[in-house]
Amino acid sequence: MDEKKTNAVTESQAADVGTQADVDAIMKKYDRESNTRPWEGKPAKVIQLLLAAFSLFMICMNLFAVWDERIRRPLFLGIVVLFVFLLFPIKKGMKQKVNHVPIYDIILALMGSGCFFYYVFNYRTIINHATRISQLEQVLGIIGILILAECCRRVTGIPILVVAGCFVAYAFLGAGKSLRIVIYNLFYTTTGVIGTPVGVCSTYIVLFVIFGAFLEATGIADFFISCANALAGSSTGGPAKVAVISSALCGMVSGSSVGNTVTTGSVTIPMMKKTGYPGEFAGAVEAASSTGGQIMPPIMGAAAFLMAEIVGVPYADIVVRAILPAILYFGGIFLMVHFRAKRLGLRGLPRESLPKFKNLLPKFYLLLPLVVLVVMIVRGFTMSRSAIIATLLCIAVSMVDQEHRMDLQGLIKALEAGARNTLSIAVACGIAGIIAGVVTMTGLGQIFISAIVGIANGQLMIALVLTMLCCILLGMGVPTTANYIIMATTCAPILTTGMHLNAICANMFVFYFGIVADITPPVALAAYAGSAIAKSDPMKTAFNATRLAIAAFLVPYIFCMNPAMLFIDTTPIDVVLIIITSFAGMIAIASALEGYMLRNLNALERILLAAGGLAMLIPGAVTDLIGVGILAAMVVLQLPGRKKTAA
Repeated sequence: MDEKKTNAVTESQAADVGTQADVDAIMKKYDRESNTRPWEGKPAKVIQLLLAAFSLFMICMNLFAVWDERIRRPLFLGIVVLFVFLLFPIKKGMKQKVNHVPIYDIILALMGSGCFFYYVFNYRTIINHATRISQLEQVLGIIGILILAECCRRVTGIPILVVAGCFVAYAFLGAGKSLRIVIYNLFYTTTGVIGTPVGVCSTYIVLFVIFGAFLEATGIADFFISCANALAGSSTGGPAKVAVISSALCGMVSGSSVGNTVTTGSVTIPMMKKTGYPGEFAGAVEAASSTGGQIMPPIMGAAAFLMAEIVGVPYADIVVRAILPAILYFGGIFLMVHFRAKRLGLRGLPRESLPKFKNLLPKFYLLLPLVVLVVMIVRGFTMSRSAIIATLLCIAVSMVDQEHRMDLQGLIKALEAGARNTLSIAVACGIAGIIAGVVTMTGLGQIFISAIVGIANGQLMIALVLTMLCCILLGMGVPTTANYIIMATTCAPILTTGMHLNAICANMFVFYFGIVADITPPVALAAYAGSAIAKSDPMKTAFNATRLAIAAFLVPYIFCMNPAMLFIDTTPIDVVLIIITSFAGMIAIASALEGYMLRNLNALERILLAAGGLAMLIPGAVTDLIGVGILAAMVVLQLPGRKKTAA
């Protein structure tokens, strides 16, 4: 499928988009998980088998083991540390010897994992010591934290370490904590490195990541792109709409904004440029859509599992409540793409070049694992068991298609991919646990709450704006899962404790604004990846992506002001009215931003439409009536001009 679409681009146009080599370079530059050591021959097979064995071990541990959490969590991190030093070099881009691990990396791997394994075998003694840990245990705690930080630098980058470093500095300098107390709280309790984030990662997230790897092995990504082409490829501005739909679908099982951008963008961005979209707009569409994939249920970039744990509600509740905001987000991008295509006079792809929907119907069995997963979770099965059964169903589903049928080697590859994809999440969760530990140990959260609530002076809107700014600032360059942990630890309590906002609304709010950091300048990693494929200006692409994702900046305010959007304390009639007015509001705002509705809009018309759209997004019967009135009036005024334009 990918090759056919790529070959459809003419030679002159192909020169204006990234090649496969460019894509590989992008992944190594922006997605640190792709920057690994070169392994070949028998050593590569050994590494592959070890990773596959790690995945199997995690499945068995979650199915059968009844170990104490203070055994499970450090054991999990100790194994992760070993694999990070086996797979990731000290510096990205440096020339690597094949099948070679430097002696310093071997030493660091053994020391780092040894610190965590020491905890596993001596946890009862350490518990009895409480805060009176010995000097040896203090030294091991310091080494373990520092080596985990080095793992994080290699796998996810510097930004999260800067944030964590500032929090640890505050523990010493601001709160005056001693070294022994800091090490004890951050390394030897379940409120620090081995806290809730690592606990959730080692139980739920790892199993869903493995499920995602098996689901991708069934060929579902190609199926999603084909479906998107069949549905929207021939419509006005079809390729951009294909990018929106396919990224939303692929994002359901992907946890990386950059990875999703590169995977689907290598197909959709060349098609968009061929149709006539400017490069910075094409890259922005893909970046904004791929970033939104992480707010699309059921997996939501693994943050949904953490949210369920932190808020204390079933995972199914989070999934259900996230549906409408996610649809509004993608609906906003879809509408802006449509109006841009109308304004530029862009057409879709020829129908004869697109897959026929009737030919795709026989492949709908590929969705069976996803459907079964959601049904099992909603019916009350444990998340671990649901993920494992859905994974087994992926294997069964693959047997139907000869091209993607899983043999023994295919099973090993899927298990390997699951383990690889877990490493970055596990390390990020460990470092995010440090931040959560400092907040718990020092009472820093209460200081944040007091400061922002004092400035807000009881006004929820002011508190939301200040919290949004904190989220975007702290979330720049930080992976999705760790991003949410930081936001939930530092920012969500401002809204729940300080402003008495519903816990799900508050956590969803900070999650949204942590995610958009991936497309918000200056650290807009997904937008930069999209610009590299489109060969466009990175900053212009980032600003375009931010504008396209306008729904992500508006929708969180709506569900905080009116929780009915998240199906909280509402009736079916209220939900229907919210859906109608919200979508009408997004139509008006998208039209205003793109300067086109039924014809080109002048400045005054754009201002009026934007005001009407915002009025419909703001909860309340009066504002809804005002917004609907403005939108209806604009449609009536546009009709005569549309006829002249058509003539």
